[in-house]
Amino acid sequence: MSARQNSSPLTRQVTLTVLTLATFALAIVVGFGFYATSQADDASLVRQKMFIADGLKDQIASVQREQESVSVWDDAIINVRAGNQTWIEENLSVWMYTYYGHNRVYILDAANHAIHAMREGKVVDASAYGEDQPTLLPIIEKLRRMLAGPQTDAYGQPAKMVAEDLVSLDGAPAIVSVAPLLPSSDRISQAQGTEYLHVSVEFINNAVIGKIAGKYLLDGARLVPLSQPAGPAAVPLVDSRGVILGYIGWDQLRPGLALVREIAPALAIALLLGGGVLVFLLSRLRRASTALQTSQDQAQYLAFHDTLTGLPNRALFEDRLRRTLLFASRDKTRVALLYLDLDRFKHINDTLGHPAGDELVRQTAARLKHAIREVDTVARLGGDEFAVILLDVPDVGSAEDIAERLLLKLREPFRLIDDQVFVSASVGIALSSGSDIDADELLRKADIALYEAKKNGRGRYELFAGDMDDLLLRKRKVESELRKALEGEGGIKLAYQPVFAADGRAILGAEALIRWGHEVHGALPAAQFIAIAEERGLIGDLGKWALGEACRFAAGTELPWIAVNISPMQLRDIGFAGQVADILSETGLDPCRLQLETTESVLLEHNDTIGTVITALRQSGICIVLDDFGTGYSSLSYLRRQAIDKLKIDRSFVHLLDEDESARAIVKTLIELAQALKVEVTAEGVETDAQKALLVGMGCRQLQGYLLSPPLEPGQLLALPGVSPANGERSAARA
Repeated sequence: MSARQNSSPLTRQVTLTVLTLATFALAIVVGFGFYATSQADDASLVRQKMFIADGLKDQIASVQREQESVSVWDDAIINVRAGNQTWIEENLSVWMYTYYGHNRVYILDAANHAIHAMREGKVVDASAYGEDQPTLLPIIEKLRRMLAGPQTDAYGQPAKMVAEDLVSLDGAPAIVSVAPLLPSSDRISQAQGTEYLHVSVEFINNAVIGKIAGKYLLDGARLVPLSQPAGPAAVPLVDSRGVILGYIGWDQLRPGLALVREIAPALAIALLLGGGVLVFLLSRLRRASTALQTSQDQAQYLAFHDTLTGLPNRALFEDRLRRTLLFASRDKTRVALLYLDLDRFKHINDTLGHPAGDELVRQTAARLKHAIREVDTVARLGGDEFAVILLDVPDVGSAEDIAERLLLKLREPFRLIDDQVFVSASVGIALSSGSDIDADELLRKADIALYEAKKNGRGRYELFAGDMDDLLLRKRKVESELRKALEGEGGIKLAYQPVFAADGRAILGAEALIRWGHEVHGALPAAQFIAIAEERGLIGDLGKWALGEACRFAAGTELPWIAVNISPMQLRDIGFAGQVADILSETGLDPCRLQLETTESVLLEHNDTIGTVITALRQSGICIVLDDFGTGYSSLSYLRRQAIDKLKIDRSFVHLLDEDESARAIVKTLIELAQALKVEVTAEGVETDAQKALLVGMGCRQLQGYLLSPPLEPGQLLALPGVSPANGERSAARA
């Protein structure tokens, strides 16, 4: 009973809503039908008017063409000058009536006096012209002005000498065309201003109108005088002064109305069927009202909340952010937006599995929710990304304090599948100002600040500053100019730093180091533009260029080997090993003389592609070197799995060798580790004799650093003993 009572209001509401919508839909359909019918009929009427107007223009043009057939004729000038009335009657007047239906024709001399007149196929006294002269004279004078002017147009072609208009003669509208009698050959000469004129008049009667309308299948075409109502299906006959002389009317075609009449029976049946379906649906809706009431709140909740954490989702977050900014602008308060994501979240998913990743997201959401005020909002935007809206923030320091509190909360260990896990997060902070009420802009700034936090070491927060936008623009400029440099516009080159044996004299090989002397920004640090290349997807092109240059240089020297740094992103490309093989084949360098250096971060990735690429490279004879060893997340299991050929001890450890006991212990351990793994070891950054002596004493046999040699230009390196050009190069130089 209770369920029925609870469902009744919803049932009534749904029933009323459906009936209202059905009525509204029916009204819309009917209204749209009438509207569409009216629009179709109106559009058709516009086309019909265009047809009649075009037909009238064609009829005027036809009168001109018919007149031109007799007015441009040597014989016409000869016989008119001779006053041959019989010839004029047969060829210039009665002919026009008999064959073309021109109702009146007048032949005028150079003084505009009539020398011949014809009306309705009969020659009449020339004085009859006097009745029509007042009406025809403006058109005649217009032609005389044309004849007195230039005889060619702007393109040097003979100008068309004809004047026409619509006039009212004897109370009836007519087409008047006046043309000069012109010679058709050079046999006849005619001085300008002495031309005889041919005046043709064709009355616009029902016969002419019927011919116009017949082209467009319009029925009932007729002449409507000014004394009668014209109706909508009519086109006015307007002379050159804008005076309406009458109308051409016809029976309007109504395709919309005709269509409605044809489909009316089918439409009635469709309405009956629709009514039956509506009744059926209403009965089903009444039975489903209870279930609908129950699911309504749940559906609304799911539409605006994240299913994994229960937090507001992106849609609800964006709505709240816009509302918050609107209220803050009105109340003159500030809003802080914190954009947060977990550091190396992908590593958790890869190592512990996606269920552990989901649990980490749930626990993170709970910690964030309990760390902020009830009036504030924390939302999950997707993956491991969260956003926090802080209301009424008094100053920047308050937002930074909250961000620091959130970071501390997230540094506490998480319990995931009976395993204790430590994670960190990065936070970007953006604050609104009095005029900054754009939610998208605030989110963009927080995103930029988050990017800066990650770039500057993760596990920290960054506050958006105006120069971050400037930095982004500068990066884009550097990216654009780097693309140009790679396309051959210069600026990028390689320097080579030798690697020495323990005696400090014998050169074992050299490392290629990329340099870019920018014409505007100066010498850009390699780490800076390489990072931009990785961000912008240019690292593949940059790495390919560096590898090709280094191999080409090494192939022309007696260097035992050349080392080239490669990005982890290149190792993620399944085609990288083939690309290296192509470069070696092109330059002629033995694969055994090439060493590829990469950072140990690639070993942390459970990436089958990286393993496949490294295996293919080593099988071809190329050595794989682990650069900056000891600064990352070194693991013996990773080293065994990837079978690295050489380890390079980072310069940060070498720098402290002669002043820090712990640094000496670490370096000694790293050298022993390399010896145990049966791989070579190189110490980089050797700058003092004490460092060199300690390294040699610990068993390190490969040294690199400014004590022994700085990075050198190719020519400087070739000048060192043991690095001279190969025999072929020397022979070519001597030749």
